[in-house]
Amino acid sequence: MHPAGTSRQDGIDERQAQWTAELPDVDTRGMAILGRARWITLTARPPIEAIFKAHGLDSGEADVLFSLLRSGPPYRLRPTELFRSLMISSGGLTDRLNRLTKAGLIRRVAAEGDGRSLPVELTEDGVRLARNAFREDMAVEAAMLEGLTKEEQVQLANLLRKLTLTITTTLPFD
Repeated sequence: MHPAGTSRQDGIDERQAQWTAELPDVDTRGMAILGRARWITLTARPPIEAIFKAHGLDSGEADVLFSLLRSGPPYRLRPTELFRSLMISSGGLTDRLNRLTKAGLIRRVAAEGDGRSLPVELTEDGVRLARNAFREDMAVEAAMLEGLTKEEQVQLANLLRKLTLTITTTLPFD
């Protein structure tokens, strides 16, 4: 059965039908949503990562640059703020920061009044690259959504936010 307005089937519909035939007592609604979310993520990543690669970045490095850029001028964050916002280990961040420093896209600056902390700051080249890469990324992502009306995009975003909040409050995460 398909929601109103859709008659086409995808691979998830086929899998659900197969599971319903094999194990009719199992509720596969999660597959209908999470299976599609996984497929969308796996399908959307290559063109997005191609944008980053064209700018000499991997997705982790782009995440660091974008985090710094969205923090606003002076585009500076402490390493702790960065790794918490990126949800990675401090060791994983150190590797990214070393590569970005070597590329001249970030610099470590002494914090006022704290000699122990070396905040991370975008260089002018880093700001320029981050802006260009982010604009290209968002253009590709917007094109991926063209099959939905603006209202459907808002509705989907709201539903996904609700699901995200439900999952993060009901499942144990570290």
